[in-house]
Amino acid sequence: MNYTQSRECSPYFLIAACLFVTALITSNIVAVKLIKVFGFVLPAAIIIFPISYIIGDVLTEVYGYSQARRVIWLGFACNLLVVLAFWLGRLLPPAPFWKGQDAYVQILGYTPRLLVASFLAYLVGEFSNSFILAKMKIATRGRWLWTRTIGSTLVGEGLDSFVFITLAFFGTMPTRVLGMAIVTQWLVKCAYEAAATPITYLVVGFLKRREGMDPYDYETSFNPLLIGRR
Repeated sequence: MNYTQSRECSPYFLIAACLFVTALITSNIVAVKLIKVFGFVLPAAIIIFPISYIIGDVLTEVYGYSQARRVIWLGFACNLLVVLAFWLGRLLPPAPFWKGQDAYVQILGYTPRLLVASFLAYLVGEFSNSFILAKMKIATRGRWLWTRTIGSTLVGEGLDSFVFITLAFFGTMPTRVLGMAIVTQWLVKCAYEAAATPITYLVVGFLKRREGMDPYDYETSFNPLLIGRR
């Protein structure tokens, strides 16, 4: 195994990738519950989903866009597997004495429209976030990490909220309510990441020291489909 391969498989990278995927899948499961905070109605996923963006920032900053791209697609594949498992579980005949079928369908029976909206929003948001951060790192010459994490989040979370809510609910609610929902989720998610900036600094600093790397994506292809390339 050469040096590059050993760095790609470092335990810290694997931990970050696992946390990213876990945050993504968990948020999609708990998103079915709506909560009310300070007068705003939000999905319960608001407590965990922004963490995937924070970890995405760490992956791009410490390991580079190409490695973050692999983890983004890994998250997509794992989430698809979970959704398929839920769908198969719904189709299997329940035991005669089991009374939870209706609850199972209500909580885990995602509609095709919601699934398409969720998957597209995830890909658009995460790749935009990673792309913006990598480009800003080059533009700032690695300075002012906070501008990259917050700036990329403003774009990524904004596109994620816009794509998901528009595709999932357009035509089912007034346009004004739709717009308010997009802006509310966007602002809350961005505020979440901004508040976590000190933690992001600590994690990024720790990983750069441990891994001995600080890549810049000067020659990286930013095509999101090139999973196996740098």
